[in-house]
Amino acid sequence: MEFFWGPLRTAKLSADDYGGVLSTLCHDPKSRPGAGQGENLMKKLLIIAFAAISFGIIGKSASAQVPEIIFNLVPQPKFASCLGVPGGPAPTAEILVQRGELNDILILHAQHLRPNLGFDLFTIQNTNLLADGQVDPNFKNFGLAWYQTDVQANSEGNAETVIKTILLDQIFGFDPAANLLPTHTFHVGFWFNKPEDAVACGFDPTKPTPFNGEQNAGPNAMISLPNSVTNLGPLCTGPRKQGSTFVCNE
Repeated sequence: MEFFWGPLRTAKLSADDYGGVLSTLCHDPKSRPGAGQGENLMKKLLIIAFAAISFGIIGKSASAQVPEIIFNLVPQPKFASCLGVPGGPAPTAEILVQRGELNDILILHAQHLRPNLGFDLFTIQNTNLLADGQVDPNFKNFGLAWYQTDVQANSEGNAETVIKTILLDQIFGFDPAANLLPTHTFHVGFWFNKPEDAVACGFDPTKPTPFNGEQNAGPNAMISLPNSVTNLGPLCTGPRKQGSTFVCNE
């Protein structure tokens, strides 16, 4: 994968350049070799030229991957009042992901959080919200989850964090021992690090979630939404239809 895609480094001429070579060979008599070797040389040059043009076209098709995406996380409706400052602006979180050559970079910027709150960010298989931000009545669980980083709000309620790993289109996990086939985690969310921070919103601290390093966290605070058409998470940038559902081009 590459962040910025350009002409293939192995090609010394573009398709237009090769087009010029072909035009010269076909229309300029001075460029043609002698009769004894002209026919064979012409065939070789034409084969090389057409192969180079085809290779360039293939290279351009491969460059169609999205180099960068931006999406928002939204607060969990039940715990929104514990996330922000009472009477203050609603908490927001924006994520930028840049595609890299070997891995990707994710930058999270959150604002209007309650000062000094701690969170834990995961990539996850499922979100519990619908595309419109409402709770999905058919939600069962978050599925496969990968612990990525801690998130810490400062004294002004802002938080920023950066991670570098495989993210766009190809993030997945599997476990043959548990009969878990390769499973993608195309959603992003962060959880209250301390169960006590969400008690005022109805969370039972005697029933913590496993979403921190000690597996003793609070509820989800903010999470990504599925695409309204594909129902896939935002880390999939190349969806394609397969039967009645969508999968991600890897």
